[in-house]
Amino acid sequence: MPVARRIELPSGRLLEITTVAERPELAGAEVSVAGWPEFMRHNRVSEAHFWQTLETFPTTCLVATTDGVVVGDAHAVQLTSRAELPAGGWEQAVVWAFADARRGLEPDVACALNISVAQDLQGQGVAGHLLAALRDAATDLGLGYLHAPVRPSHKHLERGTSMQEYAARTRADGLPFDPWLRTHVRAGGEIVGLAPTSWVVAGSLEEWRRWTSLPFDQDGLVEVPGALVSVRCDVQAGCAVYVEPNVWVRHRL
Repeated sequence: MPVARRIELPSGRLLEITTVAERPELAGAEVSVAGWPEFMRHNRVSEAHFWQTLETFPTTCLVATTDGVVVGDAHAVQLTSRAELPAGGWEQAVVWAFADARRGLEPDVACALNISVAQDLQGQGVAGHLLAALRDAATDLGLGYLHAPVRPSHKHLERGTSMQEYAARTRADGLPFDPWLRTHVRAGGEIVGLAPTSWVVAGSLEEWRRWTSLPFDQDGLVEVPGALVSVRCDVQAGCAVYVEPNVWVRHRL
């Protein structure tokens, strides 16, 4: 089957982007992404469903290669649209998508879950090319929208700023201040709301100490590197909870 996209990168390397349906042998290949906080790997909805997207929705899951080596990927689920985008963001979209698939409901929208780029190719526009290819894949299926619960790339530098205020901030040219939100808007997306409970990580204090190397020995809010908001610690209960807000972006296809 034909390759979805071939792009020459600024470095001169040729990037090829295909769907997992076209290249099933590449499904689940490891992408070496630097800087992803360890605690973010412990979302229970993701642990249950994320890799199943490759089998259930291979036509909206992508792999990017250079010289035959996987250097990026993107995952999106397909689902039936609801009246409103959910406050539960990433988690709710995934639960709805797999429930719809089990019920045999016909999807009419896609929801992007992630775009990952290998460390040595970051800064060369690969993420933007993967986003454009996701839009194309959803369009080819006749879906009306690609929704994305976006995790702004620089919000972790401003944990004390509300997500509403951060997402509304723009540059002089009118584009979003945040680079990843800006990429989505440049690709044709529209910021349409917030998902205040998009990604939840709950764990014992011992687990949080292991994930972060922080003491977690006092009640209240804990500032964790890489988090978009503070983590709430309850010493008596022996647990801490991180509730991450994301920004809903709608791509009309």
